[in-house]
Amino acid sequence: MDWSDYDAALFDLDGVLTPTAEVHMRAWDVMFNDYLRDRGDGQQPYTDADYFASVDGKPRYDGVRTFLASRGITLPEGTPDDSPEQESVCGLGNRKNAAFSQVLHDEGVTPYPASVVLLDRLAELGVAVAVVSSSRNAPAVLEAAGLADRFEVVVDGQVAAARGLPGKPAPDTFLYAAEQLGVPRERAVVLEDALSGVQAGRAGAFGLVVGVDRGAGAQELSDGGADLVVAELDELVRP
Repeated sequence: MDWSDYDAALFDLDGVLTPTAEVHMRAWDVMFNDYLRDRGDGQQPYTDADYFASVDGKPRYDGVRTFLASRGITLPEGTPDDSPEQESVCGLGNRKNAAFSQVLHDEGVTPYPASVVLLDRLAELGVAVAVVSSSRNAPAVLEAAGLADRFEVVVDGQVAAARGLPGKPAPDTFLYAAEQLGVPRERAVVLEDALSGVQAGRAGAFGLVVGVDRGAGAQELSDGGADLVVAELDELVRP
C-alpha cells in the first residue's frame, strides 16, 4: 500500500501489536467456564467461538453482558468497584481482569516482530500513530511490551469511560484518536483483528480499514468492513 495517501495509523493493541489477545482469551475462558460450572444449571462450556462472537474487541463489561445474554443469563449490572467475587456483570469483568493482570505480571509480553517492522517504517515516513483499545490495561501492556514511547495518543477503556465514548463496534474511540492526532478520518488507517473493530472502522468512514487475521477469519473481517486483510503487518511495507 502507498502510505503517502495517509497521515495516521490507528492501531488496536491486543492481537494487532501484541499477542495479549491470547492472554485475554485464556483469562476469559477460565473465568466464564468456572462461572458456568459453578452455576450448576447444565450450561454448555464457554468456547473460543463464544469469544469471537461475543467478547473479542469489546469493552470488558460489554463482553460479559453480550456473552451472558447469548446464554439467557441475567445478572445485576453492579459497578466497576465490585469485587471479583461478586456475581454481577462488573464483578465477572473484574474477575477476568484479575486473571489477565496476573498472567501479564508473571509472563510479560513481546510485541509481534512484524508489527514492530511496520511501526519502524511509519516512524521513518512521519505517519502519526495512536493506539485505540477497548482494554483498560492498554498502558500497562504497552509498557510491558516496550512500546509505550512510540505512541502520541492512547485511547483505551479508561479514556473512553472518562469521556463517555461508546466502545467498538461504535467508531467513537477511533474518531477521538484521529481528532487528537489532528488528522481527518479519510486520511487515517484503522488496523484491527476483531470483527467489532473493523465494524467500527467502517462505521467511522476512515480512509482504509485493515483486518489482521488472528483467528476471526479473513472472510468474516472482510464482510465486517475490512478493505484488506493481512496475516502480519509487515505485509503493509513490502514492495
